[in-house]
Amino acid sequence: MKFLVDAQLPIRLARFLQTSGYDTIHTRDLPRQNATSDTEINVISIQENRIVVTKDSDFVNTFLTVQQPYKLLLITTGNIKNSELETLFSANFQSLVELFKEHSYIEMSQDSMIVHL
Repeated sequence: MKFLVDAQLPIRLARFLQTSGYDTIHTRDLPRQNATSDTEINVISIQENRIVVTKDSDFVNTFLTVQQPYKLLLITTGNIKNSELETLFSANFQSLVELFKEHSYIEMSQDSMIVHL
């Protein structure tokens, strides 16, 4: 399983996913860094089978209309501390991995995970 963490999420999240054993890049790792367009992110996601992790609802629109990106994890926590986000991922990550084996669009808030069919 591979991930691409979008610009509005901390690079710390990408590093957490890497240390958990997953092939993960952050937009800051890309040539255009955080200026990488959503279209470019979608292309990379599809070419490399990467799950896009984002807070950007624009990705929901493209996912629902043209099935891009490859898979989508929408974070709907609002503004929380990086440490709280990492704790949330730690607590839910195994469930996310299992859900992504069967599903393509998942939304994670501070208190729930919603699988969109």
